[in-house]
Amino acid sequence: QAKFVESGGGSVQPGQSLTLSCVVEKRIFSSSTMAWYRQAPGKQRDLVARINRTGWPTYEDPVKDRFTISRNGAKDTVYLQMNNLLPNDTGIYFCNTWAAVYSWGHGTQVTVSS
Repeated sequence: QAKFVESGGGSVQPGQSLTLSCVVEKRIFSSSTMAWYRQAPGKQRDLVARINRTGWPTYEDPVKDRFTISRNGAKDTVYLQMNNLLPNDTGIYFCNTWAAVYSWGHGTQVTVSS
């Protein structure tokens, strides 16, 4: 069973929105601060946002005021609502715990281009 299953990516124009979802293995979800990461072409994987078990979010500067991270305990799912997308947001988006100690899922591709 995959620990993280990401979905929701796509190709959009600048200024548009996407919502990503990540279904997490239950035992991991219930005990962890969850996070979204992204890997731009040719670059390392970077943290985008995290959310602790009580729902308190933290965002990296490039996505502040544009992205919203949330979690649903009934569905063991973490979401990333992305508004006003920019070309620099292009990349593969992954979820994992904040400590990123588990193997990565396949991610979901987000492409922002005019």
